[in-house]
Parts: sequence; C-alpha cells; structure tokens
Amino acid sequence: MNDKELKARALAYHRYPTPGKTETMPTKPFGTPEDLALAYSPGVAFPCLDIARDNNNVYRYTDRGNCVGVITNGTAVLGLGNIGAEAAKPVMEGKALLFKIFAGLDAFDIEIDETDPGKFADIVRALVPTFGGINLEDIKAPECFEIEEALAGKCGIPVMHDDQHGTAVIVTAAMINAVRIQGKKLADIRLVVNGAGAAAIACTRLLEKAGVRHENIIMCDSRGVITTSRTGLSPQKQYFATADTGISTLADALKGADAFLGLSVADVLTPDMVASMARRPIVFALANPDPEIRREAALAAADDIVYATGRSDYPNQINNVLGFPYIFRAALDCRTDVINDAMKLAAAHAIAELARTPVPAAVRALYPTENLTFGPDYILPKPFDRRLLPTVSPAVVAAAVDTGVASRPIRNLEHYARQLQQYIDSTDAHMQKFLRSAGVG
Repeated sequence: MNDKELKARALAYHRYPTPGKTETMPTKPFGTPEDLALAYSPGVAFPCLDIARDNNNVYRYTDRGNCVGVITNGTAVLGLGNIGAEAAKPVMEGKALLFKIFAGLDAFDIEIDETDPGKFADIVRALVPTFGGINLEDIKAPECFEIEEALAGKCGIPVMHDDQHGTAVIVTAAMINAVRIQGKKLADIRLVVNGAGAAAIACTRLLEKAGVRHENIIMCDSRGVITTSRTGLSPQKQYFATADTGISTLADALKGADAFLGLSVADVLTPDMVASMARRPIVFALANPDPEIRREAALAAADDIVYATGRSDYPNQINNVLGFPYIFRAALDCRTDVINDAMKLAAAHAIAELARTPVPAAVRALYPTENLTFGPDYILPKPFDRRLLPTVSPAVVAAAVDTGVASRPIRNLEHYARQLQQYIDSTDAHMQKFLRSAGVG
C-alpha cells in the first residue's frame, strides 16, 4: 500500500460510519421506568451514600476499578512532534481502543491544553477520582520527567508514562531474547544508546535493572558522547555520563560494542558503524517513522545481526501494545498505587519467555509471510497473540504482591489466569472480525 492509498484508507477509517474509534455503552438494563429509577434518581443515591461512608466502595458500585485515563497535551506525539492537544486526539482514542480490545479495560482519552508541567500535573491530579489508573502519553521531555515525579506514587492509583516505561518494558524483553540468540549475556554486553530523551533514559535504566552493567553503557545525544566533562547536563543525563576517555562521537563509541539502542533520529547510524561493532551485534533502531539505519543496510553490514525497529513492516517491531494493556490490567486488578520496576521487569521477562514458545496457528495465519519461530527475525510475540493477557498480567500481579504494593493481593494466580482466558474466549467474536478483515477464515 503506497502512502496515498494509506492516507485515504486511514481518513475513511476514522470518519465512517461515525467519527472516531470509541463510544460508550450501557452495562445495565435501561428499557423501563424502573430501570431508570435505579440507574439515576432516586436509586442512585444509595451507592453514592455508601461511597461517601467508605471511598473504597467506589470500586464496588462504579467502573473505576476497570477504567484508565489516557492523558496527553500533545507535545510529543510519536512521529509527529508537538502537534497540540486536539491533533493528538486520534492517537489517544486509538490507545483507548487498544486497552479495550487487548485487556478488557475501559479507557477514556483526555487531551489537556496545558504545557506548563506543574499546571498539567495539577489537572491530572484533580482527575484521579475518575480513574483506576492513568496512562500518560506523548508528553515531551524534560517536562514529562517533572510531571511523572509529581504524580507517580502520589495519587493513590498507578500512573505510568507509556512512552518512557512502556517502551522500556518492550525494549528490555527484546534485549533479553536478542542476547540469548547471539550467545551473549546482559551482564557482559557493551551497550551504546543514541538519544537521551524520556524513552532512552527509561529504557536504559530498566536495562540496567535487568542486568546490563552501568559501566558498560555509553549514552550519546546530539552533541556526541555524554561525558562527565560536559556542563549543563540534566540529572538524567548526569546519571549516564561516562568518564572522558577521548571517545566523543557515536562512531567512536560503537567500535567493538555489542548492542546499539537508538531512540533518536533517522539515518544517524551508518553501515560502517555497524560493521565496526562486535561479532553478532544487536541493533535496535527505534526512531520513527524512519529508523537510525534501515534493516537492509544493517544486514548488509553485518549478516549475523539481530535487528529490531519501531516499524510494523519489518520483523521484530518494538510495539508498546505488547505491554501496557496487560500491565495496567494487573495493576488495577490487584489495586496497586504504583507500577514499580519489579512489575515492569516481570512483564518484560514474561513477554520474552512467550516469544520462545511455539506460536499458535491462529496467530501464524495473521502473519503468513513471516517466520514466527524464535530466532533473529522473531524475538517478540505478535500483538494479536492472545496468550499475552493470561501470561503477562499474572506475572505483573505476582511482582506487585511480592513487593508489597498490591492492596488487594491475588494469591491464586492460576485461577486469575483462567479468568483472563475466559475474557479472551468471550471476545472471540471481536477477534473473528479482525480475522475476516485480514482475509483469514
């Protein structure tokens, strides 16, 4: 499909038969006067009074425990930049759709026309009573760091900036499998990171938690290697600043490196740079829509490479949808007030392990031209692998319970996984629609 055809189909998809991608639907009977008397006045007073006596009853009588707020100011929309709150709405509606179809979570998109991080955080904080969790989205750095610091762990419900931490989970899962395929270990690899924005910082921190050694990490920004001799560094960059040893450019840093993680700009990585890396290199070129180096050029420079990108038209897409629906599903089900590193790592390991298991025929049918066998071209599960929900969410719940952040601990994880599987089974009709639209079945 060329760009012109894609544009026409995308605009029609969003416009017809009704504008947008989501709607609200009632969950209770509404066809009689008695139904309305229960739904609204006078019957609604009774749950209101119960909640006034004990705020926890809001989870008993309302949708709060199954509801996520998808909130942005549109200052860093993926691939589009600072396009503003209104222009970001189609992306946020799409995110809400993904929450529903992959994890059964109701999600409402909220676009806030405010760029001051303090004011933005105040607005989000005022919305907390509405939601069981908040997914921050597409907020530019460094403001996103300030906003997250003001909200995460301080709202009584989980708050996560998916561009940072959702990306970090999937990158970590992919790296776990990439080093396995390449016969290496996280603790031994030399990692070069190009880009020092929100996603790059979060990814590198989680990779360090997963086992990459701090002293083996070199981070670069638009000025080159971030070293301790540079002034004016943000606290986030200071943490990853390396001693000034004369290595100042990305090309210098990549010589002999095992892995490259790019969250920067297109075409910054050259074939010569890839060729200078260690044998069996790992290249994650995640700039969108155009990666730091094209797959074809990377493979030509090193035929023993494991290559991943953010694009859906290449193997090994780093796609946040593999993580955020299931992380929030778990966080809401066991009622945490945070999404901590242990929960993120649990999600990463569960996703990585799932990719190492045989792929069901129904998933293979959706990707008939791809080799879905664990190896250099398949290091992550596909988004429509319905095993993700009953695999990832229980792992995240277990981590939440183990770290003491679950206010409603789920002890029987096998039963919980079966409940999630039942949800998947109950939505088979929706999946069949996707299969038919793909020309399968």
